[in-house]
Amino acid sequence: QVPFVESGGGLVQPGGSLRLSCGASGSIFSIYNMGWYRQAPGKQRELVAQIKVGGSRNYADSVKGRFTISRDNAKNTLYLQMNSLKPEDTAVYYCNTLGAGDGDYWGQGTQVTVSS
Repeated sequence: QVPFVESGGGLVQPGGSLRLSCGASGSIFSIYNMGWYRQAPGKQRELVAQIKVGGSRNYADSVKGRFTISRDNAKNTLYLQMNSLKPEDTAVYYCNTLGAGDGDYWGQGTQVTVSS
């Protein structure tokens, strides 16, 4: 199991931006399809953005046009650029392979709080 380390979260006002990073050991991002997930209090974890090995990207309707997923294979880092943040984006954000479930390893995540 590959440990993922998420960072970049914080407190931001509505309309603000954050850039999340996800690091991993080894060249995992060039081998596996990856996703950014989030879990808000009292809600199930949801997939918000995905990037496949070939480069194609997809987004949840709730973040489409505001979030951008990218990766730097040379740096073994996955990114999530989040713009025009809304209070409903408040959650703990995780990165993981696409299709990861409860039985898979999950990192600590990074807290994103959108509030005035």
